[in-house]
Amino acid sequence: MTSQQAPSHGPRAGRARWPVPLLTLSLAATGLGGAGVSHAATLPEGSAPAAVGATATCADKVFTAMSGPQRIGQLFMGGINASKPDQKRIQVLRQYHVGSVFLAGRSSAGTKAVKSLTDGLQAKADTVSGHRVGLLVSTDQEGGKVQVLSGPGFSTIPSALVQGGWSTSALRSAAAGWAKQLKSAGVNQNLAPVADVVPASLGTGNAPIGKYGREYGHTAATVSSHSVAFAAGFTQSKVLTTFKHFPGLGYVRGNTDTTANVVDSVTTTKSASLTPFSAGIKAGTPFVMVSLATYSKIDAKHQAVFSPTVINGLLRKTMGFKGVVISDDLGNAVAVKSVAAGNRALNFLSAGGDLVLTVEPNLVPAMAKAVQTRMTQSSAFRAQVDQSVHRVLAAKQQAGLLYCG
Repeated sequence: MTSQQAPSHGPRAGRARWPVPLLTLSLAATGLGGAGVSHAATLPEGSAPAAVGATATCADKVFTAMSGPQRIGQLFMGGINASKPDQKRIQVLRQYHVGSVFLAGRSSAGTKAVKSLTDGLQAKADTVSGHRVGLLVSTDQEGGKVQVLSGPGFSTIPSALVQGGWSTSALRSAAAGWAKQLKSAGVNQNLAPVADVVPASLGTGNAPIGKYGREYGHTAATVSSHSVAFAAGFTQSKVLTTFKHFPGLGYVRGNTDTTANVVDSVTTTKSASLTPFSAGIKAGTPFVMVSLATYSKIDAKHQAVFSPTVINGLLRKTMGFKGVVISDDLGNAVAVKSVAAGNRALNFLSAGGDLVLTVEPNLVPAMAKAVQTRMTQSSAFRAQVDQSVHRVLAAKQQAGLLYCG
């Protein structure tokens, strides 16, 4: 998300023990169904690697056993209000086999209430060949004005700007505690840390980040060290992290949640502000979120979320990211309102994205149908979708959400 959590409005559990992580975050890094072969080697090039050992074939086995609609459902993350879940929207997510949910809005009910909600959602997750494919359950738990979940059992997390003044070891330790709280509530993914570098000269004039103190600091070095420390703490407590908002929202003025045609005319493919994302990738973050702004010096013709140059070129090829590329909100954000819902999903996936985030679940039917139609028309698109599903399943395997025993 950009800042849909900020002040007045909301945004945008597995049974087995945690397996060997795909990649381990460390502070050192700062400087559809049918027959198929169930071997790890069949993972497409660019997919996140499976964990070593006996579970290495699990993601591929699950993929092979899935129906077409189940595979498509893995491409979506739908929003659910954390305090007032709408059963009709939840039913839409179930009907379309949506494999990931985002807890949106605000809840001050505490960990036990959230756990009751997430347990109920996980109980309805799809089953493939007798094995439940657990849901990625995410939220925005950055700190400061962007903290979806609070109340008994949850700490009040200070803003990233405050966190950036701590030592990296102190931040890592605190983040491990915050992640443990999320884990106890059944949340296995945080759409954080914010890796955007807001220059001091812009500061609070930066509507999506600086206005709310969401940045760890005003230099690439500080943001790199502290975003990686935050993520390392979450990895320690077995909660997945998401570096956002690639390739950075620090140099814009407008907020893509509430403003159309937000353009960054500063960032290039060589900018120092990309350093925190490089550090996160080197440290093993399983997810990177792509922004809805346009970067005129990288690809002036497409918003980043719809840009093959940004996703397949810069993020994948140049920076070597092999994990899951998730979109910023393609549901309610004003930045994409002029694009038909189905095309939002198609354009993102075609550009190299993997997981479509929509805070509004009622857009999932149009999006899923558009994907299904395009898959019947284009073998290249179908192959790309298969690769994306593999990446999502590999991340779920990392989170202990796949069971192939």
